[in-house]
Amino acid sequence: MLKPQEMAWDDFFAALADIGYAAVEFWGMEKDFPAIIEKAHKRGLAVSGFIGVSDEHGAANTTAGLKRIAPYAEKKGVTLNLELLNSKINHPNYMCDHTEWAADVVRNVASTRVKMLYDIYHMQVMEGDVIHTITDNIDHIGHFHTAGVPGRYDPDETQELYYPAVAKAIAATDYAGFVCHEFMAKGDKIEALKNAFQTCNF
Repeated sequence: MLKPQEMAWDDFFAALADIGYAAVEFWGMEKDFPAIIEKAHKRGLAVSGFIGVSDEHGAANTTAGLKRIAPYAEKKGVTLNLELLNSKINHPNYMCDHTEWAADVVRNVASTRVKMLYDIYHMQVMEGDVIHTITDNIDHIGHFHTAGVPGRYDPDETQELYYPAVAKAIAATDYAGFVCHEFMAKGDKIEALKNAFQTCNF
């Protein structure tokens, strides 16, 4: 989620810290605060590309590519997270659009530094059954994104996912990574982030 336009970055970070957030995810804005980049926890994002071959061929290509860079990620202490996105609404023809496909790739790469980015919004659109899927695949998940369905808005009571139950299910596992809010606020962004923190803080 982007900061409110009227806020300086330092004020935005301070507001998030006051709410209780321990980390901030950002991308594409590195030029704005290079000093922070040097201190940031190292995580990478990987994508599968788009459909042009069979699922099997695409999985083999993605596995081969990740295997080539996994040793470097291990050396640098960077976790590469293969992002699950929906191909139904937001990313037509995106190949990595089901958990089973991504989990198979991660298992075949067989590196502790290659995981899945399980985007709860995208997988609710594609599969549903997110709590069961998360708990069954938690060992292969390196990061989470949240957002409400439908619309990708605040994870509140107006949408079909009940995030307190999802958050409790994640908290009941051994997962020790971050859960990042990646939704479009319907109103004030700081208030929305405060409500999201309270909703998912278990």
